[in-house]
Amino acid sequence: MDVTDVTPARQRPVGLAELARIPVRRWRTVLAATGLVLLLVAAYLLVFPPTYTATTAVVVRPVVTDPFSVPSGGADRAVNMTAESGIATSNDVIDKVASITGRDTTDVADALAVETPVGGQVMRFSYAGHGEAEAVDGANGAAESYLELRKGMYENQRAAVLKSYDETIALVTSQRTTTQRSLPANQGSSSPSPRTSALLDQLRALNDQLATLAEQRSKIASADLSPGSVTSAARAPVPSSRDAAPLILVAGLLGGLLVGGLVAFVRESMDRRVRTAAEASALVGAPLLGTVGRDGVGRLSDTDLRYLVLALGRWVDGPKPLPLVLLSSADDERREQVTAGVAAALAQAGHQVRLGVAPESRDRIRALLTDAQRRHPAVESARPRVPRPRPMPSSVPTPAPAAAAPAPAGNPEDTMIIQPVRKPRPFPTEDAKNGGVYRSTTTAADKTEIIPRVLPKEAPATDGEELCIGTGAVRLVPLDAPVAGGVTVIDAPPALHDERGVRAAREGRAVLVAARDKTRTGRLSQLVERLRAVGVEPVGFVVTGEKRD
Repeated sequence: MDVTDVTPARQRPVGLAELARIPVRRWRTVLAATGLVLLLVAAYLLVFPPTYTATTAVVVRPVVTDPFSVPSGGADRAVNMTAESGIATSNDVIDKVASITGRDTTDVADALAVETPVGGQVMRFSYAGHGEAEAVDGANGAAESYLELRKGMYENQRAAVLKSYDETIALVTSQRTTTQRSLPANQGSSSPSPRTSALLDQLRALNDQLATLAEQRSKIASADLSPGSVTSAARAPVPSSRDAAPLILVAGLLGGLLVGGLVAFVRESMDRRVRTAAEASALVGAPLLGTVGRDGVGRLSDTDLRYLVLALGRWVDGPKPLPLVLLSSADDERREQVTAGVAAALAQAGHQVRLGVAPESRDRIRALLTDAQRRHPAVESARPRVPRPRPMPSSVPTPAPAAAAPAPAGNPEDTMIIQPVRKPRPFPTEDAKNGGVYRSTTTAADKTEIIPRVLPKEAPATDGEELCIGTGAVRLVPLDAPVAGGVTVIDAPPALHDERGVRAAREGRAVLVAARDKTRTGRLSQLVERLRAVGVEPVGFVVTGEKRD
């Protein structure tokens, strides 16, 4: 068996166009994933109730002791916005909002969101409710509750500071009173005593301290304790989750396409299939004999089949052609269509084709050949006919015996008498039966002995159904029929799970059939390994369904 050397294909980088072909080939997977994502989005929009979101903005201000003074450049940094955000989401605010909206505190905590932009003093209270009124009341109630809570905290702090100042002032006042009582009642014009001078100095210090404490207390008492104000209160109408339904659908569509593409790549990596003739050539290790596409009605292209027959001509027109055995790894790779098409194309070229088929595929292949016969009816061959020999007569007249030659003069004993010998008849007569042949005898009776003839054992002429196509014919024979004259094509069963395919390949030349986007690379490699394990080297392969650029 001839073995064709095949140089392995050089690896090349994969382009974006080839990557895009994977989702295109698995468009059903992409479509299913996209439909599932869109179904989930539609369920979210239709089944779940709409959510209305209202937002209230609050400006947070630091405590200013002198409201008429110009604030310094670092006044905005006097407020810790992280601490203020914590106060805005405290339990006191959540309880107040829950009492306003009538919802559970856990639901209120999930629905309320506070945003504090970096570097600013603005807080945004966002509340998501089941209705517009609930959303507006929740957002405004949260902002007002925060302001009230913060103001109460400032007032408590101021009250504590003022109480501390009052206690200190009362203590200093009692000290001043005690000092005043310690002074002598009658002080003359003479200079005061050292003790008196000390008491006077202490009294002046206490008066100064009282004045300072009174000034500080007045500043604290006059401080503006407002933590801020509402700059933008929530009002109806407010946006809802249904307003962005078109954008959500578009996002679901794009997300579904993305998920579908990822699923397609995952399935492609787990289920590799023959995509191009180059991939099949690298797996089979044999040359490409041809690619057979489909015509407009779904049949295999007659033009591609004729070119395939031309490629198979080196093994068909030989002096002793071996059977062409077409193999595939599965039944869904259009092997039967290729086999019937090759046989029909050979018959159109004038060959007498014997097509070996398995019993389970005989009806399908007969239907394919009948369709080919309908499209290419039988015609008379244009080649000159060889005249048949005329039948010989059953009896041949016996020639008259020749006269005896006169004896030469001389001794009569030297004269030899020549007896006439009857030659054997060249053709059998009616007395010869059952295909016997005649052998002449040299007896005096001149009789003929009949010896039976042993015919060579050949396949019977009527061993299958014959269909005339074009100038030739295709005869359907069993898969294990003996080889006879002419061209023999065998449609072998799938060799991966039927040993008859490998057995038939051992008696002829194996031609593999691979279907584009259907034949799995693992199965094709396993088929080639099984063929080579039994000593069969494929002479080539055929790709069906491949699109030409």
